[in-house]
Amino acid sequence: MEVNRSARFKLGDVVRHRFYPFRGVIYDVDPTFANTEEWYESIPENVRPRRDQPYYHLLAENEDSTYEAYVSEQNLLVDDTGEPCRHPLVEELFESAPEGGYRLRIDSHN
Repeated sequence: MEVNRSARFKLGDVVRHRFYPFRGVIYDVDPTFANTEEWYESIPENVRPRRDQPYYHLLAENEDSTYEAYVSEQNLLVDDTGEPCRHPLVEELFESAPEGGYRLRIDSHN
């Protein structure tokens, strides 16, 4: 069985979680699940996402804090609020893109 592994989102896209109140900027993508078994098993079984889909690394934020998150594609939606993300690493890694969202800085730490 062939699985479609092309990512729906790209680096710099601003997304929000489908169920939980956080949003963030994508800074890396795994074509399929690539975290620890312990992390995967910690997700309640009734909401545990499939492994055979892209997973995204986010510079995430909620009302109270900023952090990094690892989220399956099925649980992400486009964030179309137009609000800038306040995670401190966003400015370091990205610049604003004219079409919205962000694009990687060319002068990022080489």
